[in-house]
Amino acid sequence: MKTGSTIATDAAASGTKFRLLDLSAWSLSLGLHVAALLGLSLIYFDVEQHLTTVIDSVFDDADPNQFKFDATAVDQIGNDSSVNTLAASQAAATAVGKNPQEEIQSQIDETLDVQVPSPNDIVEPPKAEMLSQVATTGGTEYTGGVEGSIDRLAFEIANSLREKKTLVVWLFDVSPSLSVRREKIADRVENVYGQLNTLNVGSDKALRTAIGVFGEKTSMVTDDPIDETADVVKAVRSIKSEESGKENVFNAVLTATQRYLTYRTKQNRAMMIIVVTDEAGSDADKLEQAIQLTKRYGIKCFCVGDAAPLGRQKVEAEFTLDNGETVIGVMDRGPEGYFQDRLNLPYFGVNGGHLENISSGFGPYGLTRLCAETNGLFLVGETGMSAGIDPIIMRSYAPDYRPIKMLETDIQANAAKRALVGLCEKARVESIPVPTTFFPAENDNVLRVAVSEAQKPLAVLDYRLDELLQGLQVGEKDRAKITEPRWRAVYDLALGRVLAMKARSFGYNMMLAEMKSSPKKFETEGNNSWRLVPSKDIASGPATKKLAKQAEELLKRVIDEHSGTPWAKLAELEYQTPMGWEWKEGKYNPQPAGMGNGKDKQGPRFEEVVDPKTGKKIKKMIGGPPPKREI
Repeated sequence: MKTGSTIATDAAASGTKFRLLDLSAWSLSLGLHVAALLGLSLIYFDVEQHLTTVIDSVFDDADPNQFKFDATAVDQIGNDSSVNTLAASQAAATAVGKNPQEEIQSQIDETLDVQVPSPNDIVEPPKAEMLSQVATTGGTEYTGGVEGSIDRLAFEIANSLREKKTLVVWLFDVSPSLSVRREKIADRVENVYGQLNTLNVGSDKALRTAIGVFGEKTSMVTDDPIDETADVVKAVRSIKSEESGKENVFNAVLTATQRYLTYRTKQNRAMMIIVVTDEAGSDADKLEQAIQLTKRYGIKCFCVGDAAPLGRQKVEAEFTLDNGETVIGVMDRGPEGYFQDRLNLPYFGVNGGHLENISSGFGPYGLTRLCAETNGLFLVGETGMSAGIDPIIMRSYAPDYRPIKMLETDIQANAAKRALVGLCEKARVESIPVPTTFFPAENDNVLRVAVSEAQKPLAVLDYRLDELLQGLQVGEKDRAKITEPRWRAVYDLALGRVLAMKARSFGYNMMLAEMKSSPKKFETEGNNSWRLVPSKDIASGPATKKLAKQAEELLKRVIDEHSGTPWAKLAELEYQTPMGWEWKEGKYNPQPAGMGNGKDKQGPRFEEVVDPKTGKKIKKMIGGPPPKREI
């Protein structure tokens, strides 16, 4: 017989059992419903992925004519130029698809079945690649001379006006050599500004322009920014040449920025500075300050200038004065990098004088870096590059535009770079003599005197060449560590040229010694002179042959590894010229003593020129016709 306690216990147990059964049923029901909902959601998701969205227009309410710009102002970008490639900034602007609606439709229709790779399958990029230098935006563009450069600037100004009102500040170099360029710009601006003014809307004109000039000091031609095209052209034409002898271009950029900064900060206008010059600037110490100020306020800097000579600061160039007279001046146009990295070696036994002013293909370091750091462009106001130089290939040989302190640290870390830069700086101030190859020989005594005079500079020549050779060879241990193609090219070319000149010097000295001890006899009656000319036959011993072989190997490496560059062009000239010597007899008309008139092709001649720095007429001694200009 169950007691009351037992009955109560049984009842409790039974109730618990029923509750457990109810909970299991509820859980089962919940699971089935959740599974059903998940299934339905998957079906809905699959259908959703096949829906398409049609975009009719991104400017439903805007007036399309508001964004139109007459392309005639920029149709001629690249005219008269051998370079028809687009720079990075322009290439990006033209990379948009032809039909954005079709591209969006195609992307939506793509399957979403993406296979996620296993972490073990993902290849980590090399550390060197992750730490490599990223190219700075901006750079040098060839646009077909001054006219093409102005058209390119019109493109940039128009793009700026589409976004916001814009102030353009033109800064003109007042050097006499810029007179022709200023006139060309005035002619082109008149047409271009007529197109740009179609974007001027409202009483407060969208485009305003200020004109300034600089030499040793900076001054503004326009007191306040102007609006009308005629006023802009009149201001440019009113600029007169000055002969200050200095081009403080970075101070001009600082002055213009500070003067018109309120247009940027208070009026919220875009601001562009356009420098027009043909030199590198005399105040490089203010470069960093100019970069910092313009970058801080988002001011783009552009320059219409000349390409720098390869690896050198100065270049001889012809230019036309205001009065139409053409003269030769020494211009500071380079170098294209911060360091001068091209040895100042003369051409001994090689007809290479026309390559002394060979172009680097880039603007001078300071101005180009200012443009690059501010997302502007250096536009070359010349009509092309030297024949045989490929502008596409040259993009891989762009100078290093990092800050100066970083460049100096990099140089000190590599013995080859350090040696080359140091020797280039020393060779710039210590000239290397070039022995004569012409010897009068009316009789043996005259010949011996001429040979003796020719032997005198050989001691200096050999000393300088030994100094250069030993210095470069000290850095040769780090040559293999150089990764930049530009530095490999400049180092190999320098060492190859020094070895070639050393081989020629050895052979030259031996040929003179033999001629002095045993003068050669003329085979043709009436001849009265001897000339040393290049020969494949190296008859001056095994030491000379060894030097010639080493030189040929280095020069050939430059030609093969850096084809299409100016370094390859210079190396090819040396490589194709034999390094031995042979005598060639000839005839010349000796002048009576004291009757030299400077017109003898074998000797120097004098030409009256105007010093571009002082404006005074001077007589300049040159060894031949004015240098052929390579651009």
